[in-house]
Amino acid sequence: MEPESSPLLPRIRPDGGATGVLVLSTFIAVAGSYAFGSAVGFSSPAQSGILQDLGLTLPEYSLFGSISTIGAMFGAILSGKIADLLGRKGAMGLAELFNVAGWLAMAFSMNVWWLDIGRLFTGFGIGLLSYVVPVYIAEITPKNLRGVFTSVNQLMICFGLSVMYLVGNVITWRLLALIGTIPCLIQLLGLALIPESPRWLAKIGRWDDCEASLIRVRGKNANIFDEAAEIRDYTRALDQLEDSRMIDLFQRKYAHSLIVGVGLMVLQQFGGVNAISYYASAIFSSAGYSNRVGTTAMVIVQIPMAVTGTLLMEKSGRRQLLLVSAAGTCLGCFLIGLSYLLQDLKLWESSPFLALMGVLIFSGSFSLGMGGIPWVIMSEIFPINVKGLAGSLVTVVNWLGSWIITYSFNFLAQWSSAGTFFMFATVCGFTTIFIIKLVPETKGRTLEEIQASMISFGAPK
Repeated sequence: MEPESSPLLPRIRPDGGATGVLVLSTFIAVAGSYAFGSAVGFSSPAQSGILQDLGLTLPEYSLFGSISTIGAMFGAILSGKIADLLGRKGAMGLAELFNVAGWLAMAFSMNVWWLDIGRLFTGFGIGLLSYVVPVYIAEITPKNLRGVFTSVNQLMICFGLSVMYLVGNVITWRLLALIGTIPCLIQLLGLALIPESPRWLAKIGRWDDCEASLIRVRGKNANIFDEAAEIRDYTRALDQLEDSRMIDLFQRKYAHSLIVGVGLMVLQQFGGVNAISYYASAIFSSAGYSNRVGTTAMVIVQIPMAVTGTLLMEKSGRRQLLLVSAAGTCLGCFLIGLSYLLQDLKLWESSPFLALMGVLIFSGSFSLGMGGIPWVIMSEIFPINVKGLAGSLVTVVNWLGSWIITYSFNFLAQWSSAGTFFMFATVCGFTTIFIIKLVPETKGRTLEEIQASMISFGAPK
């Protein structure tokens, strides 16, 4: 039986379509993702210039490379509360203010202290953005487009990182830092043009604004009554619960969501992605390969694979892409480790080629799924009453893992480069088992349906 519809708002697309406002809102949001990628990609091409200009030692540069993750952890800890207090748009705006200040501090730094302060500020900004961008996109998109639109987050991270790699090969590190402010300013200015998340507006009781926001992102002629009613009913049911505390996340009903959200982030980081992203140039140099050729090749591989992952998101589903991606990262790390091993044993003169192939396979596979899909799933599986707390926890875990790997990688590589990458390969192999056993398929389901199924899975039988 068809639901009644208002004659003023005729029903045309039940599942919603890609309206101009939805596309614009996603573009402005993922300008923050581009800023995220720029911050991650900065340290690799800037390494030689910074070491030469400021005379940093290896431990000092390791601290610089990893201090952004310390800032990101603080940003992640506060991300859920800030996004709940200021709204999704307000959180993105605050993040970009920190990013702009950080890039300027680095660009004009004359000593290591200002360099580290700038890196810390950009870390805080991207820690906040890493939570709020995928959540905002997931909350404004219809279920039939949510996977594709949310995965653009990872695509733009990949673009930002890739541009830093390419441009950093031909300009100074100070100019590269100034270029880092451009996506931040685009997002700051663009936030005035886009609507707030309708689900956040519903959460704080602004029902008229919630419906107005839905009309803007779905189109004037779209029937938003079913979706608005589902959001209203679900939000009111959650309003009957007491305000959530961190300890409430560890109730049995949230166990499945928490294991999946935290588990994917831990495995993503301990699979070695930031070791490769932050120190790609050093990896190629130590493997005996040209770092300029290597990082350029990474860009050529990453972007098409990220685009492919975005296009396949709603066709193949999250689980299938994750499995293929995790298997590819496992193979890539194994080949890098094998290259170092053969080099140490002097068994094969062409072993640097294996390192290049390993990095390219890892980068392409990671861009296909493991880079973005954990963030997509994180934005989908937690109910709105605990989303802020859960998102903060998951994001903190991600950045804590990132800091551990980023700071320790140079020291691990000095111990055994081959052993380090074989460890990463083992983690990537375990990731495939984790996905098969625990990660649900969320394609084609509303946020409310996904969250209700996750809670029922963890409920006592």
